[in-house]
Amino acid sequence: MPTTLEVKTPRLITALPGPKAQQVMASDAKFMSPSLTREYALVAKKGHGAIVEDVDGNSFLDFAAGIAVCSTGHCHPKVVEAIQKQAAELIHISGTDFYHHHLPQLAERLVATMPGKEAKKVFFGNSGTEAVEGAIKLARYATKRDKLIAFYGCFHGRTLGSLSLTASKNTQRKNFGALLAGVEHIPFPYAYRCAHGHTAETCGTEILELLEQQMFKRLFAPEEIAAIIIEPIQGEGGFIPAPAFFLQELQRICNRHGIMLIVDEVQSGVGRTGKWWAYEHAGIEPDIVCIAKGIASGMPLSAFVAKESVMTWKKGSHGTTYGGNPVCIASAMATLDLIENGYMDNARKMGEYIFGRINDWPKRFKIVGDVRGKGLMIGIEIARDQKTKEKAADLRDAVISKAFHKGLLVLSAGENSIRVSPPLLIDEEQADFAIRTLEECLRETEKTI
Repeated sequence: MPTTLEVKTPRLITALPGPKAQQVMASDAKFMSPSLTREYALVAKKGHGAIVEDVDGNSFLDFAAGIAVCSTGHCHPKVVEAIQKQAAELIHISGTDFYHHHLPQLAERLVATMPGKEAKKVFFGNSGTEAVEGAIKLARYATKRDKLIAFYGCFHGRTLGSLSLTASKNTQRKNFGALLAGVEHIPFPYAYRCAHGHTAETCGTEILELLEQQMFKRLFAPEEIAAIIIEPIQGEGGFIPAPAFFLQELQRICNRHGIMLIVDEVQSGVGRTGKWWAYEHAGIEPDIVCIAKGIASGMPLSAFVAKESVMTWKKGSHGTTYGGNPVCIASAMATLDLIENGYMDNARKMGEYIFGRINDWPKRFKIVGDVRGKGLMIGIEIARDQKTKEKAADLRDAVISKAFHKGLLVLSAGENSIRVSPPLLIDEEQADFAIRTLEECLRETEKTI
């Protein structure tokens, strides 16, 4: 009989949360910061592939992947082997003070994944917010300008610079006082709620006009703007893809005015959409790309990659103690091998398979307003009424909670959407279980209204 972690679909043996989970939760409430949000009462103990086991022995199918971090699944043997081997050889030496071969080795691999004519250089950090902070600094340094433009609904991190760009939920900014000066936001092309009735391919024309005809003329002269930062698919904002033409036009505007185009691929990158980077679907070449989450299968690593003509700052301009840690880089190298040799293509194939099964959900379920995304970055928007598109966070939360109690882990995104972001190694059996489970949860939730 297989052990719990050898199965491919969930097995629940206690009520949720189980007795051991309740003990951990009580201790957490006593000692941990109350700022941490939890979707539901999962107390994880171990994981393998797309399965997570809790402290009571219940196993769950993980279609959240640690917020799209565990790209190669939990504890992939090749990733574990790489981490263990490197940990026995060299755990840490600061790349700010000394050289080590791991840094240029991984940098070369990353640069090779990025299309475009211009050579690129890399800076490693520890988290997505660090990558964004570094990109802000580099853009200001390279342009000698200080203004920044981001988009409503975006999430770029929680440190003060990246938080100044973030415009997802007011609770993320509330009570922290003045943030970075010189930051403005404009609407994101949100096709499902497009005020002008555009499709997912054409939404955003008026936003570009707003940028050029209003913002450039009334707020910031373009020669004052250091960078425009955008997620090619908004993550925290609701898994909303930007139309290809919108990204192309945004790059054209940036190029015309010498503005750095920063693309935040923290959640959408490293093969999740079926290509290395989500911006590739639009055929653009950003000036700076921010990377984290899925790059190292759960080890803390991030990077920002910039055109060589942009990354010209002098020694000492930016640094890090832990960024590019040898163990994290070893994990990343193993991760890139796995993604390159099958998982990225699997993300494309499984994404097409899942979309083929759920594209008609807005017709089949009266509370499903929209289904969208690319590859294994899938958003399901829940609405109380399909005609009015009234947002229904309570119904969304009910679906997610019901899924947990059936053994499926998914997360919320935006005000009223479900995010589906499994490890890139899932197969049809696991996809079918997730689809059936969500369908059951949607039906059960519909009966409550």
